[in-house]
Amino acid sequence: MRDVAELGASLYLPATRPDLLQVVKGEKLAEVRSVIFCTEDSVTARDLPLALENLRAPIAALRYATNQMRFVRVRSPEVLRHVLALPGIERLDGFVLPKVTRAVLPEYLRLLRGRGHLLMPTLETKDVFDEREMIALRRALDRDGVRECVLSLRIGGNDLLSLLGMRRPRGRTLYQTPLGPVIARLVTTFKPSGFHLSAPVFEYLDDVATLEREVDEDLAHGLVGKTAIHPDQVPLIHACYRVHASDLEMADQILRDDAPAVFRMHDAMCEPATHRNWARRLQKAATCFGLRERSGGAVAA
Repeated sequence: MRDVAELGASLYLPATRPDLLQVVKGEKLAEVRSVIFCTEDSVTARDLPLALENLRAPIAALRYATNQMRFVRVRSPEVLRHVLALPGIERLDGFVLPKVTRAVLPEYLRLLRGRGHLLMPTLETKDVFDEREMIALRRALDRDGVRECVLSLRIGGNDLLSLLGMRRPRGRTLYQTPLGPVIARLVTTFKPSGFHLSAPVFEYLDDVATLEREVDEDLAHGLVGKTAIHPDQVPLIHACYRVHASDLEMADQILRDDAPAVFRMHDAMCEPATHRNWARRLQKAATCFGLRERSGGAVAA
């Protein structure tokens, strides 16, 4: 089972792009840890046949060895049925399922049963604002044979803002909009049951400072695997995922078999009984992304 930390910044690529085969072969975007070939919002309805045909060669070429994770974001169960018929699809890491609700989930699961693909359902419908619906969806996902396949739940920030008739203002993180409390509630609804959540896209390419602040807020909320819309965003996000050497030192000490029940380190209380999950996630982040060279930021538990 792949670890969610391995996603890094997941780069969305419209399935109509002519260079997808080069991406699969590692000739382009080899530094990106995970790519998502999209047949949904980034493809118009009239271009959908072209997008599906354009996936044929890249899917067949998935035999090329690589550490990059590859997903297809389908448009609907019908599109999923079409993609599942492509030669080589068994080598795809998994699927991003858009606009997942308790009502549509069973049809996706029926098509995917027994195939072994990883799943990333996306929370981006009006049901997200209904706590009862999210609890019901969690129960539907928290079943044997399903939860093992769910790598992460993705949060569709732009779709949720659209439902509110809004667009993210420039210079503000999502946590400074009405979605801030919504994201916090999704975290407390799903993470205690063992589900990871991935962070929404940051749509402005000319505001690195706000992107960095938002990634730090993502991490403080326990979100990893932020969606990227341009390759230039990937190294910026990965830089924010690096950890401080002092934090890694604390994590290593917390996970020692002979660690005291509570101890002081770097002017912080360390309590293995409550900090062990944080320490494990931090060690994984350090392995994937290395150490920070500057101050600021937090690492998700």
